[in-house]
Amino acid sequence: MDIGTPRTDTTDLRARWHAAVTAAGAPADRDPAPYADRLLTAWAEPRRRYHTTAHLADVLARIDVLAPHAADPAAVRLAAWFHDAVYRPDRSENEERSAALAERALPELGIDARRTAEVARLVRLTVTHDPAPGDTDGEVLCDADLAVLAGTPQEYAAYAAAVRDEYGFVPDDAFRTGRAAVLRQLLDLPRLFRTPYGTAHWEAPARANLAAELADLTSADSPE
Repeated sequence: MDIGTPRTDTTDLRARWHAAVTAAGAPADRDPAPYADRLLTAWAEPRRRYHTTAHLADVLARIDVLAPHAADPAAVRLAAWFHDAVYRPDRSENEERSAALAERALPELGIDARRTAEVARLVRLTVTHDPAPGDTDGEVLCDADLAVLAGTPQEYAAYAAAVRDEYGFVPDDAFRTGRAAVLRQLLDLPRLFRTPYGTAHWEAPARANLAAELADLTSADSPE
């Protein structure tokens, strides 16, 4: 996994965008390139450290692995493009604004109302990463987004450092408290991953990584 480093060569991502839009039913007379330009510019904003084009590429690669589980892989891939298109770490409405962006852009590309609504629903689902039973599209997107938690210890450390950098405006004590609460919330979930592949390959290493980070954070708060 390539974490925290924006990709300067976007050729593969542009090809993926074109393929996703085509698979979603966009007519041939609509040019998807300007939309790729705007999305990739958003994903490469200088303030981003984790939510970069590298993260986008990683999520799309994981969706390739999980796609057989999805009911509508084209919608899931488009949702990946939009799910962090709007990202401000000091704001709480990022997912809503990202979904609204999809609701404007996709009809302009000629994608029908049903699939546009599904993409927007999936983007909004990344607020909680808690798809309902049987929501296979939601399971694929959420698992792909959370799979970073299951990296090697070195990859996970790079991810955690990139997240800290994005929240550089937050004082250390406040960040440790808030981050620890997020980690406990994740560890308290009965399942982090919902797809069969995610359960088999990512659940155990993700829990080990989360527990190790939580131990580091809480030990830093303990008096010597």
